[in-house]
Amino acid sequence: MNTTENITIVLNNPKYPGNIGSAARCAKNMGIESLFVVVHEYPDMEEMKKRATHVASDIVENMRYFYRLDEALSGFNYIVGTTSRLGSARGPVIQPREMAKQIADISQNNRVAILFGPEDAGLNNDELKYCHLLVTIPTSDELKSINLSHAVMILCYEIFTARTPSPNRFTPKLATSFELEGMYDHLKEMLVKINYINPENPDYWMTNIRRFLSRTKLFSKEAQIIRGICRKVERSIENKKA
Repeated sequence: MNTTENITIVLNNPKYPGNIGSAARCAKNMGIESLFVVVHEYPDMEEMKKRATHVASDIVENMRYFYRLDEALSGFNYIVGTTSRLGSARGPVIQPREMAKQIADISQNNRVAILFGPEDAGLNNDELKYCHLLVTIPTSDELKSINLSHAVMILCYEIFTARTPSPNRFTPKLATSFELEGMYDHLKEMLVKINYINPENPDYWMTNIRRFLSRTKLFSKEAQIIRGICRKVERSIENKKA
């Protein structure tokens, strides 16, 4: 199977229709034909198709629209977020070539999303929480910003060149984003009940927990196990109160 068949480019609130069209062409140049766009208003179709040219107009015509990012990502097993801003608050970040090597194996049996933020601000911390892996594109100190379609091309190129997976490696199907978000919500509720995290800002305290668990590449069964543990703890608390 072509490893790019399970890979989707997800553009979160892009500002310019032309950039969507250019991103579609870049993706298709590298064998990726699935494009999701998170927008509040439908972008101009003619402008997108103009920039995509006839080569990738089919991708623009068939791309899926979403109003919310969590809905767009819900069916994916593995999500790669892109960022140019680094720091401890964002966790460890790798470069495109290293990312592509991992994706070559994971995408054999899992749906993978490559997530890009808006041109002017990129992805914020709340949006990056959905990501299993963060990638940054190295640039010169003089000019750090990269056009959205250029960023798409760089990552798609690296994925394309790394598309032959290791013959001795097999990555089983991972939990979907929908399953993981349900698990994280349940885990957060339980940790608040046992006073492990601050109930006034639980999402802030969940950041490190998310980062830790995302490195383990949880399977669906494992997410269910964690939720089962949460239920057991909650019942134990209720029994003690009775």
